[in-house]
Amino acid sequence: MKEELKRIREYLMTGVSYMIPIVVIGGVLIAFSIALSGVQEGKGAVVTNPLLKSMMDIGTAAFSMMVPVLAGFIAYGIADRPGIAPGLVGGVLANQLKAGFLGGIIAGFIAGYVARWIKNWNVPKNLRPIMPIFVIPLLTSLIVGYLMIYVIGSPISNIMDAMTNWLRTMSTGNAVVLAMIMGAMIAFDMGGPVNKVAFLFGAAMIAEGIYTIMGPVAVAICIPPLGMGVATMLAPNKYTEAEREAGLGAIVMGMIGITEGAIPFAAADPLRVIPSIMIGSSIGAAVAAIGKVGDHAPHGGPIVLPVVDNKLMFIVAILIGVAVTALLVNFLKKPVEEQ
Repeated sequence: MKEELKRIREYLMTGVSYMIPIVVIGGVLIAFSIALSGVQEGKGAVVTNPLLKSMMDIGTAAFSMMVPVLAGFIAYGIADRPGIAPGLVGGVLANQLKAGFLGGIIAGFIAGYVARWIKNWNVPKNLRPIMPIFVIPLLTSLIVGYLMIYVIGSPISNIMDAMTNWLRTMSTGNAVVLAMIMGAMIAFDMGGPVNKVAFLFGAAMIAEGIYTIMGPVAVAICIPPLGMGVATMLAPNKYTEAEREAGLGAIVMGMIGITEGAIPFAAADPLRVIPSIMIGSSIGAAVAAIGKVGDHAPHGGPIVLPVVDNKLMFIVAILIGVAVTALLVNFLKKPVEEQ
């Protein structure tokens, strides 16, 4: 049991290593298409040029593979090739259920352990050739699918509704406290369901003519990828070569407001990375609230600077949040040895 617990990080790193190119392809292409198109007040990122639109479509297609690839190769790390297909299926379901990368990790581990368990069944000799290509993938996919739909899917939906209602009651209270809560939510699952609740709440307030809720959200959105990118530069010995390369892509994504740029780091080391980015985003959002930063576009990161109220405090809030994230995560992490 102890040995298996030690291998959990190896399984995570297997999934992350295959996922990183997908994140870089998707994130950088989307970032460039938005950067070259810009954002509009009240609308956010608007891409109309056909070539840039195609670039965004390619990036979006790559991004849609991120969670399935993560789940599929976590399962591969655990159960070898019979785990890949059920892991991919679980990852696609995590996307459909809006469970985010955390849902993908859960799906990957379920698929991997179930596939490995079925692999060890003592079956008649004439059934053995079809086990890895038929029986294991089929049974594992059914088990993972039912668990994702009936055990994980419904609770997530109910929790998201409760969070949205809670934020509505908070919006009339202390602006700094609300900003800190929303900043932490944005960073928690980086584009997942909790992130989406905070983002959509901020975007809804723009329609009401209230811009000082989206302002802190816009700051929090870019802090995880920028903070992790800066962290890899400050302490390269604490990151693998693949993570250092992902750090450059994360900085590009952070500048354009793509929080998902931090996912490879969070997936590889969730216990150190997620608290660090949550604290950094929370503090950055609080500084933005104190400075009465407003954002007129439903988007985040430095790219929205043209449509931001109190631009100086917007930049200061980002810099503070990035510094907190980078310093904290590097304090918590230990040097790594390349495999």
